[in-house]
Parts: sequence; structure tokens; C-alpha cells
Amino acid sequence: MKLSKSGIFLIVVLVIAIGLGVWVAIMTCDVLAKDPITMPDRGSAAGTPRPVQNADKPKEPDTFVISMVGDCTLASIQTGRDFDSYIDKNGTSWPFSGVVDYLDQDEFTLANLECTFSDEKLKSSSLFYFRGPSSYADILVQGSVECATLGNNHTDDFGAKGVADTKAALDAVGVPWAAAGESKVITTEHGLKIGIYCPGWTGLSKSNITTGIQKLKEAGADILIFAPHWGTEGSYKVTANQESFAHAAIDAGAHIVFGTHPHVLQKMEAYNGGYIFYSLGNFSFGGNTAPRDVDTAIAQVTVKKDGDSWAVDGYDLIPCRLSSTDSKNDYRPRPYKEDEEGYARALSKLDSSWTGSDLSVDYSFMYR
Repeated sequence: MKLSKSGIFLIVVLVIAIGLGVWVAIMTCDVLAKDPITMPDRGSAAGTPRPVQNADKPKEPDTFVISMVGDCTLASIQTGRDFDSYIDKNGTSWPFSGVVDYLDQDEFTLANLECTFSDEKLKSSSLFYFRGPSSYADILVQGSVECATLGNNHTDDFGAKGVADTKAALDAVGVPWAAAGESKVITTEHGLKIGIYCPGWTGLSKSNITTGIQKLKEAGADILIFAPHWGTEGSYKVTANQESFAHAAIDAGAHIVFGTHPHVLQKMEAYNGGYIFYSLGNFSFGGNTAPRDVDTAIAQVTVKKDGDSWAVDGYDLIPCRLSSTDSKNDYRPRPYKEDEEGYARALSKLDSSWTGSDLSVDYSFMYR
């Protein structure tokens, strides 16, 4: 039978169509074999995939850094307004602006507050006294300070009213405090429970140290800090009492001793699984426009979970200068550069190799 041209064309089209159909079927099977389609789980709303059941949960941090800085007098001495003038000009972020990058990266920063915050013109019988407005409590917030100790010889400069106003000012900005004779536990942002025993300016004894540390244990503190205000003003030498009381605190279970008062750096000591900082000197110190010793430091202790308990796991010392200018105190500490003379000098005071003379502290001029 002779086919017409149109018939031949239809046969060719049919053959091509059949061939394409076979090719598509083969390719589809190949794709499905390589990457099968997953149907939605009809048991979940709108076909939302269920979470993977074996996904690892985020681990809770088991290592933290605790920073400590020394005496912070965030106010002017009664005879002037020098500290205030810097705050008026630069704001409450000024005093810690040179070091906040260090303190902002830790879990907890502890400072000794040596002044009163009150908006009232309170009277004092102290030789030196320091009062700043309640708004100055924001200096600690801007500096990333998480707790202030209130157990020093200037805490009571303005009596019970001054102490109450200071606590209220700190409470208003959310900065916890540890008062004289108090064992206090503070829980950090990530759940670390830090216990601070602040014995106060007078009446220190091994008995109350043991009792104060025991209260922190009973309150469930993970890390225990003993924060005494002690020693001899202007002296780089640790007294026998300081050493005896510090060892007693560590032996009682404290992990860290945070000492203040001498206004100069004193040695750091590792003892019986704990760290002792006998004195961290002054820090942002509005009490002196031209201090003779300008060296200070930030102490940073790493703490690590050890089974069901916590332990110290190393420390760093950051040598600093009290002021960011050399001519006078601008109340803005800054880290020393490693090639500066002050860097090695500050470290020598902390490792007890410093051989310089003690400062002579003479207040007789106040009585002339």
C-alpha cells in the first residue's frame, strides 16, 4: 500500500512521541531513585516538618570569667568638684570608658565602692568624705560592674541615711551590693551563683570569716569570694594578719580573696586551690586629684565547673594606669601598653618583686 505524504508524516510524529515518552519515564525514575520526595507528615499541622528528635541541646556554659577592680571613689572630695567636672563634661560613661571592653566581656565584675550616693546635703564628721548624686550610680552600669562592696571605712561617712541612700541608688539602676557583715549570693545572667562575704571595716576574726563563708555554702553559692577591707594605707607589704585571715578564708572554702584599702597594689598569691589578691589599689579614684602611685590593675579569674562543684582555673592581670592623662588624675583608668614602664612596675607589685619604699600617708595638713 502506498502511503501518502501526510500518512508518512503522522507515523514519524507518532514514533517521535513514543520515543519522548519512554525517555521521560526513564529520567523520572532515575531522579526519584536519587532524590525521593518526602511527603508531609499528616500528623503535624499544615504539613510542618517535625523537629529532629536527636538534635543536641545547647550546653550550659561551664567556664566563666570574674573581674575585680579596687577602690572606686565616684565623687569629689569635700573641698572641690574636680571629679564632678569630668562627669559634667563627659557623662557617666567616662570613668570606665578606658577599660569597659575588658569588663563587658566577663560574666561578673566586682568593685569596692568608697563613696556615698545621695541627693541630700548630708553632714559628716569624717576626715575625708565623698558624696555624689544618686545619678552617679549609673557610672557602674556604664562600666559593666555587676556588684559593689559596701564594707569599707567610707561606707558610713554620712551615717545610716547615707548608707540607705547609697543602697537605694544602686537598687534603682539594678546594681547589687554586699554590705558590711553580709553574706550575699548573686546569680549572674547565665546562672552562676556568686557568693560574697563582706566582713566590714572592723571586727575581723577567723571565727566570723568561717561563719560568713559557711553561710554562702548553705545558700548554694557556686563561687565564694571573701572581700575584706584591710591592711596599711600606702604599704606594699602584706601584714601578718592579712595573710592569716586570707589563708583562713581559703581554708574555709573561699575560692577568691578580694582585698582593698591600702590604695596601692599588693601581692597576689595562689594558696590551697584559691587565689588571694591582697590589695588591688585604687581604680577610678575621685578622692585624689594627683595620686603619687598611679598603678592599678584589673584581676580576672577564670572559674570552671569540676563535676558537681566549681573551681578556679587560672587568672589574668591587666596592669593599668589610674588616669588616661599623665599630667593629673582624670579618673579614667586605662590599660598600660606592654612597652610602658608602668606595665612592668605594676606587675612587680603584684608578684611581690617590687622593692620601692612604702608611701608615707600624712594627714596632719588637714588639722592645720
